[in-house]
Amino acid sequence: MQFHLKFGDPLKFSCQALIVGCFEDDLSEPLFKRVDHSLGGYLESLYRQHEFSGKQNKTRIIPTLGKLSAERIVVVGLGKKKELSTERIRQAAGTAIQAMRDTRIKSCASLLHLLEKGSRSLQGTVEGMILGGYAFQQYKSKKEDYGGIEDVAMFFPAGAKKDGLDKALIEARTLCEAVLFARDMVSHPGNVATPAFLAEKAVEMSARYGIACQVLEREEMERNSMEALLAVARGSRQPPRFIILEYLAAGEKVRPTVLVGKGITFDSGGISLKPREGMEKMKDDMAGGAAVIGTVMAAAALKLPVNLIGLVPAAENLPGGGAYKPGDVIKSMSGQTIEIVNTDAEGRMILCDALHYAQRYKPAALIDMATLTGACVVALGSFASGMMGNDEGVKRAIREAAQESGERVWELPLWEDYGELMKSDIADMKNAGGPEAGTISAAWFLKNFVGKSRWVHLDIAGTAWMDKDRPYMPKGATGIGVRLLIEYLKGVARG
Repeated sequence: MQFHLKFGDPLKFSCQALIVGCFEDDLSEPLFKRVDHSLGGYLESLYRQHEFSGKQNKTRIIPTLGKLSAERIVVVGLGKKKELSTERIRQAAGTAIQAMRDTRIKSCASLLHLLEKGSRSLQGTVEGMILGGYAFQQYKSKKEDYGGIEDVAMFFPAGAKKDGLDKALIEARTLCEAVLFARDMVSHPGNVATPAFLAEKAVEMSARYGIACQVLEREEMERNSMEALLAVARGSRQPPRFIILEYLAAGEKVRPTVLVGKGITFDSGGISLKPREGMEKMKDDMAGGAAVIGTVMAAAALKLPVNLIGLVPAAENLPGGGAYKPGDVIKSMSGQTIEIVNTDAEGRMILCDALHYAQRYKPAALIDMATLTGACVVALGSFASGMMGNDEGVKRAIREAAQESGERVWELPLWEDYGELMKSDIADMKNAGGPEAGTISAAWFLKNFVGKSRWVHLDIAGTAWMDKDRPYMPKGATGIGVRLLIEYLKGVARG
C-alpha cells in the first residue's frame, strides 16, 4: 500500500473511492457538507431515513454516478463528535479498508485525517489502513482477493504546510511494518515457527537494521543454569533458543530498558495436556516474543535515541518422554526452587530465567509481555491486556502509551496476600496457584525473579489473537504490544 500527500481540492481528485468520515450527532462538518451537496443531499437523506446513522465504524459505499471525480464515496461513522480521538480515526480507517475488501477498488483518497488537527491523525489514519488491510495467505495455494488497495492519497488543503507530514507518514509505515512482522511470525504454523525459526528471523532482522543479536543454544543455557527454561523444552525434539537483541543508541551511561517476551512456539500443555478444542491456536503462545522482536525492529528503524535490550526465551511445550512432570522440583537460574503442579503453567517457567538474566543489564525498566493466563481472558476478554508491576512510574507511563496507541491495558492488584496461593510444602514456591486469581498469582510468581528492577508485566493472552475482525485487527494475530511499547519508548527518549 503506497501513500501520497496531495494538496488541493479532494472533490476534484479522480480516484475509485473517497473515504469520508461523519459524526452520529453532527452533519455540519464542512467537507462532509460539500460532498453531500455534490450528491444532491443524498447523504443527509440516508440519515433521515435511518439507513445510515454515523455510529462508530458503520460504513456505506455509495456510487457517485459522475457527480464527483471519485467513482464512489465510502462513508464511515465516527460516533459522537465530542468523543473524536486519534483512536477513533484509526479504527475508522481500518473499517473503511475492510469495507472495500470485496470490491475491485485499487486506489482511494482519504479525508479522515483532516477531522483532527496535527500530524497525529495522519499517522493514525495510515496505521488503521495498513493494519486493517492485513491478510496472511502464505500457505494458501489460491490467494483470495482482499481488495488489494495499492494507492492512497492523503489530502490536505491547498497551501497547507508540509512540515512534519512526510515524517509522520514514514513513521506510521515503519511502525506498521514491525507490527506486520510480528503478526506474520505468530500466524505461521507451529511446524514452521519453531524456536530455531524465531531465532533465524531475529538474526535476519538484526542484520538488516544493524542490531547486535546473540542466540544461546542448549549448551550455553546449561552453562547459565537456565534450568526452568530447559525443563519446559525437555518434552520436545525442537531444541530451545534464548534470543538476545541489543539496540544501543543513547550512550554508554544510559541504563537500558529491557523487554522480555514469552516465546512458546507451541503449547500443548505438556503432561498437563490441554483440551483438544482450540489447541491449534496455541501457535500464538509466542506472541510476546514476536512483539519484543518487532519492537526492537521498530525502535531501530525509527532511530529512537534509547538503549533497548530484547530477551526472548523460546521453546515448545510438549508431552514427550523426557517432559517435566507434575511433582518435579526445578531449580531456576536465580537459585530459587519451583514445585511443578501444572506443566501448562510453562510460560512463567521460561520467563523467570529470562527475568533473572535481565538483571545483568541493570535495567532502568524491565517489562515482560506474555500470553500467560486464560484467567486474563476471563477477566478482561479481548479488549485490554492485564497489567501488574512494582513501580508506579513505569505503570503510569505504560497507561499513557496505551491511551495514545489504542492498545489498552487494565491494572490488576499485586498484593502480597496473593503469595499465599503459591506456597509449596517442598520448594520455595509452586508454579501455579489453583483456580483463584490465576492472572495475579502468575504475576506474583514472576515478581520473585525481577530483583530490584522497576518492573511491569503485561498479560496479552486475550489481545494477541482475534477470533473475528476488529476495525484494524483482522481475524488472527494482532501484533499487539509493538505500538504500545514504541509509544512507551518515545516517552523514555523524551526523558
